[in-house]
Amino acid sequence: MDEFGLDVVDLRKSFEAPNGDRIEVLRGVTFNAKHGEVVAITGPSGSGKSTLLHLLGGLDTADHGTITFDGNEITSLDERKLSTLRRTQIGFVFQFHNLLPDLSAIENVALPLMIAREKRGYAYERAASLLHDARLDDREDHPISHLSGGEQQRVALARALVTHPRLLLADEPTGNVDAAIGEELGKALVSYVRNNGAVAIMATHSPTLAALCDRVFVLEVGKTRINQ
Repeated sequence: MDEFGLDVVDLRKSFEAPNGDRIEVLRGVTFNAKHGEVVAITGPSGSGKSTLLHLLGGLDTADHGTITFDGNEITSLDERKLSTLRRTQIGFVFQFHNLLPDLSAIENVALPLMIAREKRGYAYERAASLLHDARLDDREDHPISHLSGGEQQRVALARALVTHPRLLLADEPTGNVDAAIGEELGKALVSYVRNNGAVAIMATHSPTLAALCDRVFVLEVGKTRINQ
C-alpha cells in the first residue's frame, strides 16, 4: 500500500462570473494524506474549501492537476467509474445533512447500501449498529423531520460511514450544531478513521474540530495556497 492514500498535485479550478470573467478558486493546491490520518482544511468563506472537497469526491472536475486515491487517479475516471468509486469508497458528510425527510433515520442510513444492492437485512443491521453507536437507538424509526439538528447530523455521519468508506469528506460537519455535539461528532469521525485506516479531509471553521485533526491546512483567499 502506498504511504499516502490521498495525493493531490497542482489542483486548479475556476468558474465563469456573470460578467464573463473567470474567477480562479483553486490555484495550484498540492497536499497528501496518509491512511489513518485526519486533515482539516480551514480558511475564510469563499476560499475554496467546498470546491476542493467536491473535486476530491469526484462531484466536479478540475481544470488542471491530479487527485489520486489508493492508486485510482480520480481526475481521469469516467462517470461510470467515478460513480462506483463514490458508492463504494467515499463517504460524504454535508453541513446541511442532505437527508431525505420522508424517510426514517434507519432508512436514510441504510439507503446507500440498498442502492449498492446489498441485502436488505444486512443494510438495516449495519444501519442499526451505527445508530446505536450514535446513541439513537430509540430514534431510528422516527422521520428525519422529527429529529433535532444534532440528531440529524449524527444520522448524516452514520450514513456516511455505512459503506465502510476509505475516504471520508466532511464539509463543515459541525457548522449547525452546538459545541458539545460538534466535538462528539468530530471524535466519532476521528475514531472511525483511526480504527479503519481510512483518510478524512474536513473543511471547517471550528478551532475545536481542527484541533482534533492530525494536520491543519489553510486555504488563503486569492492565493488559495495550502500551508501546513
